[in-house]
Amino acid sequence: MDRLFIGAHLIVTRLGYTHHGIYVGAGKVVHYSGLARVMSRGPVAEVPLVEFADGRSVTIKVEPAARYSPNVIAERARSRLGEDRYHLVTNNCEHFCAWCVTGESRSEQVERALALPRVFSRALVTAFFILPRGPSVRRNAPASTGFAAA
Repeated sequence: MDRLFIGAHLIVTRLGYTHHGIYVGAGKVVHYSGLARVMSRGPVAEVPLVEFADGRSVTIKVEPAARYSPNVIAERARSRLGEDRYHLVTNNCEHFCAWCVTGESRSEQVERALALPRVFSRALVTAFFILPRGPSVRRNAPASTGFAAA
């Protein structure tokens, strides 16, 4: 991992998803603890980096669209300490970190997951309308017209 700096958006890969937090200095991370360790909601909390990492490697997400300075990002993270409105789809740890960094609450993980049904249904529609659906049956028109009936 690169050198930690205040305001860094940290990511830890967990089984099937990534967990996000903001490094606020002195070895501490502010994160939405909802579903971070157990299947129950948890508030925005400040924890030691080793607890946040939970034995896994931590990476720093490069944030080219950061709207705030590193110190302001850390202040924004701490301003929500104790908040307990975790929601997997609308207010998770990634939404929280994006808000701290850019002012916009969003989750790329959720956006990708919600796009899957659209991708799947488009593939089904394409397969249904473009691919042949079995043998086609044609009826011949009367010989005098020379056209095949539809």
